Amino acid sequence: MAQAPGRSDRKGLTILQLMQMFPTEEAACKWFESQIWRDGRYCPHCGSTNTLENRGSEARPYHCRDCKCHFSVRIGTVMERSKVSMQKWAIAIYLHMTALKGVSSMKLHRDIGVTQKTSWFMLQRIRKAFDNDDEPPFGGPVEVDETYFGGREKNKHADRKLKGRAPVGKIAVVGARDRSTNKVRAKVVKRTDKPTLQGFISKNVACGATVYTDEAKAYKGMPFHHEAVNHSVGEYVRDMAHTNGMESFWSVLKRAHNGVFHKISQKHLTRYTADFAGRHGIRGLDTIEQMKYTVTSMVGKRLTYATLIADNGLVSGAR
Repeated sequence: MAQAPGRSDRKGLTILQLMQMFPTEEAACKWFESQIWRDGRYCPHCGSTNTLENRGSEARPYHCRDCKCHFSVRIGTVMERSKVSMQKWAIAIYLHMTALKGVSSMKLHRDIGVTQKTSWFMLQRIRKAFDNDDEPPFGGPVEVDETYFGGREKNKHADRKLKGRAPVGKIAVVGARDRSTNKVRAKVVKRTDKPTLQGFISKNVACGATVYTDEAKAYKGMPFHHEAVNHSVGEYVRDMAHTNGMESFWSVLKRAHNGVFHKISQKHLTRYTADFAGRHGIRGLDTIEQMKYTVTSMVGKRLTYATLIADNGLVSGAR
């Protein structure tokens, strides 16, 4: 394949190569099985490896001799109960992983031939795969920064404008980037006060690590080696002290917000930030390795449509 602009240390995957990998539904199923059952097929209901093929059912092609349940590779993953073909799931994962700023549900529904409602649900389930709350804290050095999402008050109708100083009416998100691994974690928070921000840092940064932030008062007094840059006087870099990596991450996420999704509601913002943070951490991998990582991360997670659209007091949105 001819050398293209961009990073030369990672190997991409062309559309032609993708279709050669997944020419049929059977080929796609076998690939998903090879990733999810790397140590051999097992029953997702009881974990038994005492299984056999159930040729009488396409939806549940395997049978467990121990718990007597029928199952497929979808069970126990975010794809459970999905009627979308595995071939379309593979293509959706590819499109999602190769779009730096993400792919909209409107584009996906046209590309793989499903309804927009279905493509939106598929993308939210793929994002769910990056919902990893149990990873160990960053060893550092770590950059920490916060940002805000939401429409501009001047663009709202008069009866919807909120009074007060910025960032009134916006949603706060705090993030941390580990310079040694280039991994990012981000979280939607209700406020940006000292207990909230320092609580996030304590959970995600290992003891003894160096933390770099801006001059916000909420970061003062942390039990870490802490250095801050003073943005208010035009200081953005001082030796190793800066938050440029986190600000670059926010830039990509906000460009996706404005240019691809157009609207991301508070109800779903957590899933979007987790997705972008997760994909940021594996962007150095080859495309096929990114796809494999995504599939294995789907195991043990579930997102039903009822949960997705549940009324939790927040307004839904984002396409």
